[in-house]
Amino acid sequence: MNRCSLIFLVTFLIAACGPRELEPDAAIDCDNCEDWNRPQEPFRIYGNTWYVGTAGLSSILLESDSGLILIDGGLPQSAAIIDANIRSAGFDPLQIKAILLSHAHFDHAGGIAALQRLTGAAVYTSVEGAKVLRSGKLQSDDPQYLYGPENTSFAAIDNVVAIADREVVTIGDVDVTAVYTPGHTPGGVTWTWTSCALGSCYDIVYADSLTAVSAPGYRFSDGPAADQLIESAGAISELDCDILLSPHPFFFGMQDKLERRAEGNPFVNNVACMMYAESSLDWLQQRLQSEHAKNFDPVIFGH
Repeated sequence: MNRCSLIFLVTFLIAACGPRELEPDAAIDCDNCEDWNRPQEPFRIYGNTWYVGTAGLSSILLESDSGLILIDGGLPQSAAIIDANIRSAGFDPLQIKAILLSHAHFDHAGGIAALQRLTGAAVYTSVEGAKVLRSGKLQSDDPQYLYGPENTSFAAIDNVVAIADREVVTIGDVDVTAVYTPGHTPGGVTWTWTSCALGSCYDIVYADSLTAVSAPGYRFSDGPAADQLIESAGAISELDCDILLSPHPFFFGMQDKLERRAEGNPFVNNVACMMYAESSLDWLQQRLQSEHAKNFDPVIFGH
């Protein structure tokens, strides 16, 4: 084969393969899934930090000088929205070098397998969270385990990196620190980083869910999860925190803040993490009280 023929063949093969495209996994059906997965226009939160998730499930994109970092992947059916939002914000999803996970439930981890196949990025989470990601199935110590695998499983994920408490994931000039915050799940992680723009820097905290919710039959008063939630709330309240984000955007009042953006940047609030921690402890107290009452139904506390 001469040189011209070889060049033609390579060009033909590249064209035939086409650009890499997202291949979503099967959608998950749940009571809240349709509402959670409503589209949300992407927007800059501050500096290098962007919101690229859906209306009800957060996904955060960080810019660095050597690629992108994505935090959380929503539902399996959220992956296409996240992919489109990243592109709409002016970024190339193929530049994602790391995917970070808050906790391994299907509404935050469900879209990660497809996003990883698209990007080839490694996925980072806690030691306990990594066990769930690699299997796609909850462990028996998760408060939602009793819902059963038919209701809680998601696509297993390859190339998972288990990192330690307070370990740092570095991509280019961006350092993101993992803070173990178990309780909602045994492997929950809160992620923190610093974002700078126009000479001002803010500490951003992506605080993991601290809600005391479970499948029917689980009691927080009988296991370690209650104590874990108390310790995790304390850890979050002590973090340097100028901007609070979380896996469900209603926990940091995203829609209300977007309506007030003309007033400045309403996401900046240096007491937000403390308020978030206090509200989670109030929720836990109500849960523990209800477990000692008659006709306790854990479902009323939501997801």
